[in-house]
Amino acid sequence: MYMQPLISDTPRTPKNPLRLCVFVSGNGSNLQALIDAANAPNTCFKIALVISNIKNTFALGRAHAAGIPAVTICHNDFSSRLDFEKTLITQCIDYHVELVVLAGFMRVLSPHFLSYFPNQVVNVHPALCPAFPGIHAARQALARGVKYAGCTVHLVNEGVDEGPIIAQAIVPVYPDDDENRLQKRIQIQEHLLLPKMIQEIAIGNVLIADSEICLRKKSDPVI
Repeated sequence: MYMQPLISDTPRTPKNPLRLCVFVSGNGSNLQALIDAANAPNTCFKIALVISNIKNTFALGRAHAAGIPAVTICHNDFSSRLDFEKTLITQCIDYHVELVVLAGFMRVLSPHFLSYFPNQVVNVHPALCPAFPGIHAARQALARGVKYAGCTVHLVNEGVDEGPIIAQAIVPVYPDDDENRLQKRIQIQEHLLLPKMIQEIAIGNVLIADSEICLRKKSDPVI
């Protein structure tokens, strides 16, 4: 099975970075992690645009403070999901976006949107997928009584938090955990894992074939 880089056969560099659009719906702590990483030396991606589907989110303030173009495209302002997603697509095209990153974006993207960005939409989810999809993942983990929770960076498909897994980070569940404490520890790992894997995608180390994903080993040839 021939595997090729997820985004491009040409690894990106700080002078030729991968252009991201980050979709948000709330506080934007994962967006901030990406902003901080994008400003670090040798980072091979940049945030070209931030889109929020909710007005006046704290995430938009983070984008404005960093000098990143940011717009609100509220789904409630459209008569159909198709019209909403057509506007998202237009914005991404206008800003020459190459990878869409869902960072706390509380909408499910349809096949229509995904067809415009095949294998170009990545999500971070606060659970060890395929366990606990959807909202309140930490609450679900506690209710199930698991010993380990965590987070997942995955490729987005038509399902809910069920696309091919790129990477995961494990977080132990302690006997005295409540939802808030567990969620905060998971978020710490999200803030580390998401920028790391976007960088790996940018430099060509995330490989895909037939919806299967693996990371390039140091011994693997660069394509």
